[in-house]
Amino acid sequence: MHRCSVVLVLALATQTVTAAEEWSQFRGPLGNGHSAATGLPVQWSGDQNVVWKQRIPGEGWSSPVIHKGRIILTAAVPVPGSEKDYSLQMLTLDATSGAIAANVEVFRQDGKTAPAIHTKNGHSSPTPLVEGDLIYLHWGHQGTACVQSDGTIRWRNRKLDYPPVHGSGGSPVVVGNRLIFSCDGGSDPFVAALDKNTGDVAWRVDRKTDASSKFSFSTPLAIPVGGKTQVISPGSGAVCAYDPEDGREIWRVDYGEGYSVIPRPVFAHGLVYVCTGYGTPHLLAIRPDGNGDVTKTHVSWEQRRAVPHTSSPLVVGDDVYMVSDNGVASCLDAKTGKQHWQQRLSGGGGYSASLLYGDRKIYFQSETGVGNVIRASRQFELLSTNTLGERTLASYGVTQQSLLIRSAENLYRIGKVN
Repeated sequence: MHRCSVVLVLALATQTVTAAEEWSQFRGPLGNGHSAATGLPVQWSGDQNVVWKQRIPGEGWSSPVIHKGRIILTAAVPVPGSEKDYSLQMLTLDATSGAIAANVEVFRQDGKTAPAIHTKNGHSSPTPLVEGDLIYLHWGHQGTACVQSDGTIRWRNRKLDYPPVHGSGGSPVVVGNRLIFSCDGGSDPFVAALDKNTGDVAWRVDRKTDASSKFSFSTPLAIPVGGKTQVISPGSGAVCAYDPEDGREIWRVDYGEGYSVIPRPVFAHGLVYVCTGYGTPHLLAIRPDGNGDVTKTHVSWEQRRAVPHTSSPLVVGDDVYMVSDNGVASCLDAKTGKQHWQQRLSGGGGYSASLLYGDRKIYFQSETGVGNVIRASRQFELLSTNTLGERTLASYGVTQQSLLIRSAENLYRIGKVN
């Protein structure tokens, strides 16, 4: 394995994060929704415990990431004089003040050829990924790029075109010298890897399933198995494990007509936890040590009640936490699937944002701007219900002792106000 892959395996094997973490990708440094931060806020509103609030130009639902005291977002900004053209930009904000330090246009989206998007999506939904001083930016079918922290564009790739349905959503993952992401459009879905240094296509593997609806939006997850790295990528009809070097399919679990798969997998206790998408979502706990079709042999347990279509689940200790799209939260035994509790969350509204764990608490953010905080426990204990007053679909970011919450128009830093 490449040295980077070895480092990844060692890091994932511990499943911990350090106090000096940077929120470097979708769902944090390990991609699992865990933060090492302490003192995270429990109470907030649109004007309580707001360190700052910064209006964000354009639109988008990419989640915030952090790099050396700067917050990085993407946005699709309308081009003046055009009804449908968008400037696809990387935005850099000062984490202390919230001021926008830089706007870098990476691509220009032609409104005449851009397909329609879902009302719960935007033209800039995939989350940036930071590695060292490089930032990888992904707009699905619109293209992928690498930008240096000073704003210099190192490379662009617009060769992996595909017909999206409802827009793009999944974010990339870096494994060794590969940048890997899913391209699940309306037809001929595939998984692709770029050389992270040049942007050249390293490999491209077609997804082969019997699902009639081919489109999905999931973000892959790299995991260590037997001293090697696998990339777990759910799509319509099946979840597959791939070799990051050449794209070889290692194993798969089929789940029939499950489609529009959005949640990112989670790995813990030697199990991969995968949600199977629309129409009736299941949560599968899969042992990743098989080869070929392991549908009948490697699913340790399955849950069919109150499983999310959209938000990613969370594993804390020996428990799995999740929230259905209509706001029913659950706590299950991670090893057996036994339900400890199930509770409808306060505040109403749908749930799209992925769960966050930090400081022994779990954070849920609804689409209507309501944030619920509970104790991470096998007994349901609601600590607070917080109303921001704006639509929120993006997942949390974390910096020091603060939450970063992106709304339809603003980015909030929520934390202790001096």
